[in-house]
Formats: sequence, structure tokens, C-alpha cells
Amino acid sequence: MPPGGPVGHFGRGYLTDEEKQNRPKVTFSLLKRIFSYLAPYWKQLVLVLLCIVVSSVFTLMPSVLTGRIIDEGLIGKNLPMLIRLIILSLLVTLGANLIGVLESYMNTWIAQHITFDMRNQMFRHLQEMSQRFFTSNNQGDIITRMTSDIDGVKSTITNTFSSILSNTITLIVALIAMYQKNWILATIGIIIVPLFAIPTRAAGKTRWTLTREAQESNDEINGILNETMSVSGQTLVKLFCREDYEYERYKNANKRMIALNIRESMAGRWFRVVISTFASIGPMLLYLAGGILMMKYDSSLTVGDITVLVALLGRMYGPVNQLLNIQVDWIRSMALFTRLFEYYDMPVEVPNPKYGVTMRNADGTKGSVEFRHVDFYYEPERQILKDVSFKLESGRSVAIVGPSGSGKSTMINLIPRLYDVTGGAVLFDGVDVRKIDLHFLRDHIGVVTQDTYLFNGTIRENLLYVKPEATEAELIEACEKANVYDFIEGQEKGLDTVVGNRGLKLSGGEKQRISIARVLLKNPSLLIFDEATSALDSISEAKIQAAIDPLVNSRTSILIAHRLSTILAADEILVVKDGQIVERGVHKDLVDLGGVYTELYNTQFKVMPDEKKTEEE
Repeated sequence: MPPGGPVGHFGRGYLTDEEKQNRPKVTFSLLKRIFSYLAPYWKQLVLVLLCIVVSSVFTLMPSVLTGRIIDEGLIGKNLPMLIRLIILSLLVTLGANLIGVLESYMNTWIAQHITFDMRNQMFRHLQEMSQRFFTSNNQGDIITRMTSDIDGVKSTITNTFSSILSNTITLIVALIAMYQKNWILATIGIIIVPLFAIPTRAAGKTRWTLTREAQESNDEINGILNETMSVSGQTLVKLFCREDYEYERYKNANKRMIALNIRESMAGRWFRVVISTFASIGPMLLYLAGGILMMKYDSSLTVGDITVLVALLGRMYGPVNQLLNIQVDWIRSMALFTRLFEYYDMPVEVPNPKYGVTMRNADGTKGSVEFRHVDFYYEPERQILKDVSFKLESGRSVAIVGPSGSGKSTMINLIPRLYDVTGGAVLFDGVDVRKIDLHFLRDHIGVVTQDTYLFNGTIRENLLYVKPEATEAELIEACEKANVYDFIEGQEKGLDTVVGNRGLKLSGGEKQRISIARVLLKNPSLLIFDEATSALDSISEAKIQAAIDPLVNSRTSILIAHRLSTILAADEILVVKDGQIVERGVHKDLVDLGGVYTELYNTQFKVMPDEKKTEEE
């Protein structure tokens, strides 16, 4: 075995403190669930197992043939036999390598297909999760589970499981071959091999610690560079004359990293010296013990036999070392599957009813909405909505106003079932939304939010996302209704203009109007505007308002707004405070009440000259 063989296992041979604390409990049900992913590919697995067995036998055969080459070919001075044995040894080696290639291909094929299945399963499951899941979980963590965690499954299958099988079979075959030659020398070899792993683990632990410290130091340097090399960071450094301070901070961190890198490099060098020494002790002991047996006790033991035993012993070093370290890989693999299963097992809070109502009739949907004594909370100790009741008839509109955090957006999120009520019921066209097919329900509701999201593509692609079969005429009509077609027509590429990531190449008003056009392509029965103009300048706001007003007059609408003209366009105003409807009516009556709405009107709703004129009229 090459002196530095086991060095490749550094960096994964020891558990971190966090891994030790979170060590998963390996149960039969967990293992059964893991192997359920392998079950569809059992034929390929059988082939892999056969490849491993044959490859392990073939890999050890050249070592066994070495004894015959020495005894029958060289010492026996039999040239034809020597040639045959050498050719056979080369053919066996070639066969082992070819079988190894097939094994590697099948391993990779199985691993890739299992990760394909798991990614699809995870993506489908996450698509069914409620909005609560995405607001309460870190986005980075979700993506990590979808990418690196599932990629780790591939490594588990191709490395951990295969390593256990191949190394175990190699050891069994090597032991059988050694005991067939001489049981005394074989026993000596078994005693020596575990001792070989002691310096490997000790040196590995040292390098693992040094590597981790060096990485932490490198992270510190990257942090300094990110802070001080950015435009904002450099401006701050210069304005406060901190160049010398930052230089010293960087130099000290750099000095620590260099010292750790040197120590790590030398630890590896000393390790190779120790391993090289230990690797030679075993063969020397076998030569000594074999020589004594051959010369004094057992004349049947040949030089070739001793050579075979030494070669087989060398073949055992690697598998033994890997199997001694496999516990760590096994624990990490189990932890990986446990993390993934945590996501798979998360319940779907907003399930699609098995036999959901679709209300497909000659008249289609009307878009009426009714809240019946609705309660809602994210956490039981923090009630968001309390006994909310109102009814919106088809073809009419309602404006919902209230202080920030009063529950306005939560109310409209309950209609398309981004969340489900915790009490009472929300009805769409007289049917509890929990009984309506989810896709049908959401297909008939159009929502325009203040946080407009456009995909990194063209305007056309963003519009077609909601209705892939839409014609050119339908796209133009939707854009005209959204008061954005003049802008699009003025672009060099028209509808094929690229909007950039999240629509960054467009202004806020342009993005918002495109999002309105996208919603209009759905031709929904119910339109919901959630503060669609709150973060825009007055010119953009006026253009969007011009697009919204005729829509409100033409179909069932719910508006959450801070602009007075929008509120005045609604048939009824609901005033929400602390999760309850505290006032309702038309603008003039609510102002005269002298309550919450009056306070909002005086402090929050900015009365522009044109709006004041409208109000007086």
C-alpha cells in the first residue's frame, strides 16, 4: 500500500461537536425508509453487488499469483509457466479494472436516479406547503435541503454504502486467502492491521483540528475583505481615516492563517513518516515469522507463500482503515437522511380536498366572498383576526383600511387559501373555500401585491406564465387595460424586452402595471389589490390608479389602499383594527363618526387637490 494511502480520508474522519450532539437515532424504521428508495433499483443493486464481489476477488488474485510466479516461475526456472502466470496476472488486473468501471457506472447511475426521485418528491412536497412554511423557515435552509443535502445522498450511496460492501468483501477474501496459505502468519497479520490504524486516527484528528482552525481564519480574512473592499466599506474607511487599523487587522488575520497552514502541512508530513514506518513493520514481522517457520518448523512454507501473505497484508491496510472510520460517515449519512425526512414529514397545512368542488356551470363563477366569524392566528398565543364577518356580493367592491399590522393582508390571504382559517369559514360563491379544488379556486382569483415579482426573462414570458396559450391580441389587450402598453410599444423589442432579475431593469410603476396585466390575463372572477401603489412615486401611482379604477368598476374587487381616491371608488369601506372590523360604511358616514377611520383620514390618507374636489362633490 502506498505510504500516504489513508490521507485522503482526512477532513471527514471525525465528528464535530454539533454532529456529536445531534447524532441521529438509527432505528429499523429509519433504515427501512432509506432502503425504500433503493428498492425500485434492486436489479441494478444486485449487479453492483456482483461487480464488487468479482472485482474484490480479481483485485487480490495478482497478489496470490505472485507466490506462484516466484515459486513455480522464478525459483522453479519454468519460463513458459512464468509467462503464463504473468499474462494471467495482467488479464486479471485488467478484468478487475473493467469490472470496477462497470461498478462505478452502475453506482453513479443508481445514485443519480435516487437523487432525481428525491428532488422531485421534495419539490412537489414543498409546492404543497402553505405560506406559513415559507415565512417561518429560512430560505437558505430550504434551498440547502433541496441541493446540497440531497447531493449528499448521492455521496452516501456511491461512497458510504459501496465502501462498506467493497471493503468488507475485500477483507473476507483476503483473510480466506491468507488462512489457506498459513494460519499462523494470517493470525499475526490480523493482530498487526488494527495497530496500523492508531497513528492514522491520531494524525487525522490533529489535521482535522488544524484544517478547521485554518478555515475559520480564512473566513475571517474573507469577512474583512468583503467589508473593506466594497464601495460602501471603502467610503467609510476613508471618511474615518481607518486605513492603518484595517491594514493591521488584515495582516494579523493573514499571519494566523499562514501559521496554521504551515502546521497543517507539517502534520501531514510527519504523519506520512509514521505511516510509512508502520507500513513496513507488518511485512518485516511476516518475513521474520515466515522465515522462522520455513527454516525451523514447516518445510512446506515457500518463499512465494510468504510473499503472498505480505502482499495480502498490504491489501488489508486500506479497507481496515476505511472501515474503522466508516462509523463517522455512517452517522453523517443517517443525519443527512434524518434532515431530509424532517421536511418530507412536514404536514400539508392547506390540503387540496380529494373531491374538491369546481362549480363549473353555464354562468361560471361570480366571485362573491363571505367571511363568517373568521378567526386566525399564526401562533395560538397571538390572535391575528377575531370574529371577522362581512359579505361582498358579485360585481361590487370593498376597500379594507386600518393601521399597519391590523390584519388587512391576512384577511385577503385567507381567500385563495395561502393560509387556512383557525375558526369560522371563508366562502367563495357560497362554498367554503376548504371544499373547493385549490387550483380552481386560485385560478379564479387575481391578486396584485405591493411586492411585485417578475421572473428574469422578457415581458412576454412573464405574461405568458399565467396563461401559456394566450394570443398576441390577448397580451396587448391586457397590457392596454393595465395602462402599460404605451410603455411596451416604446421599447425597441416591445413585448420581448428583458426585464432583468426580479424586474430590476424596470421602474416600480412599470413592474406593477405589468403585474396587473399578468393578473388580467387570468380573467379572474375576483380581483384583489393589496396596497398596489404604496411604494411608488406620484406619477407612477396615478398611472396605476388609472388602470385600477375601471377594473374595480367592472368586476368583484377587494382593495387594501392608502390612497383616498381608491377608497372612494369602493362600494363599501371596512375599517380593521387589532384584527376586528370596528367600522364599516361609506366615506362620508365614516368620517362623521369621529372614530378610527376619521383618525386615519386626518393622519394617513393624504388629500390631494383633485381628491378633495372629488370628496366635496
